[in-house]
Amino acid sequence: MVLSKKRNNPLNEARWLRFKANKRGYWSMWAFGLLFFVSLFAEVISNDKPLLVSYNSQWYFPVVTQYAETEFGGEFETEADYTDPYVIELIEEKGYIIWPLIRFSYGTINYDIIGAVPSAPDHVNWLGTDDKGRDVLARVIYGFRISVLFGFVLTILSSVIGVAVGATQGYYGGWIDLFGQRFIEVWSGMPTLFLLIILSSFVEPNFWWLLGIMVAFSWMSLVGIVRAEFLRCRNFDYVRAAQAMGVADRRIMLRHMLPNAMVASLTMMPFILSGSVTTLTSLDFLGFGLPVGSPSLGELLAQGKANLQAPWLGFSAFFVLSIMLTLLVFIGEAVRDAFDPHHQGR
Repeated sequence: MVLSKKRNNPLNEARWLRFKANKRGYWSMWAFGLLFFVSLFAEVISNDKPLLVSYNSQWYFPVVTQYAETEFGGEFETEADYTDPYVIELIEEKGYIIWPLIRFSYGTINYDIIGAVPSAPDHVNWLGTDDKGRDVLARVIYGFRISVLFGFVLTILSSVIGVAVGATQGYYGGWIDLFGQRFIEVWSGMPTLFLLIILSSFVEPNFWWLLGIMVAFSWMSLVGIVRAEFLRCRNFDYVRAAQAMGVADRRIMLRHMLPNAMVASLTMMPFILSGSVTTLTSLDFLGFGLPVGSPSLGELLAQGKANLQAPWLGFSAFFVLSIMLTLLVFIGEAVRDAFDPHHQGR
């Protein structure tokens, strides 16, 4: 038996080569991917609990499991406070501790600060502390992760809904398209920020609540592109031939028409992602975003605005946001060039 090697799609190979030809976008993709991958292990990098505790020749993993203070010879049945010098001394008498690179979580308060908070950067708090004594670098790492995850989920959900609505309007046309367009015109005119302010007085905002509200108002970004592509394709000969052969509408839309519309949709997704991150940051800055105490770049910006004598707060959030959004824009430009057959990379 002869095994034949499966060939890759030449169209996808050409797109990948055009993407790589845009060096700025190509290396931005690797840089953003590396930063996001590192942030996924925020609990391992920045935490007020040890990664590993060896006590009486037994191993403990406080990062993933809670242990009572009595496990290490203490007096209380509650979870051990590993920032307490007494607990640290008990453990080191009969073992050792392996700490994360940064010994603070996003909500850990450094009670050993001498002077007022916010405190300036030093060898303990590398980017200083905020106005509550929490480590800024730890909050930046956790805030970066939650911002990107929120942006990814919002982009995927809003894109799926927008593509489905645009495909339905463009394929069927007629009254469906007419009523759909009128509904979008009315729905897009709703004051999203005012609705968030009103609803926040009834419900305490959280990650999923914000995500649901933003999905309800952000799915319209791809409707126009997909609708126009389906309106163009529905009169093509291969579509009419499939309809004449009795092929189901759903199969025609998914298999024959959607690939054409996805080209324009994929080029927009990096920009939708950057807009989603900006939206969450803006809401947190205004105080209508994540719950109080959550790691948030917008909340860090608000602290920088309220504490002008502590420039490290505003600078930290500004540089993280600017680098993140710049990388996403560069990736979006490279994706746009990759799907443009007339673009010739150098």
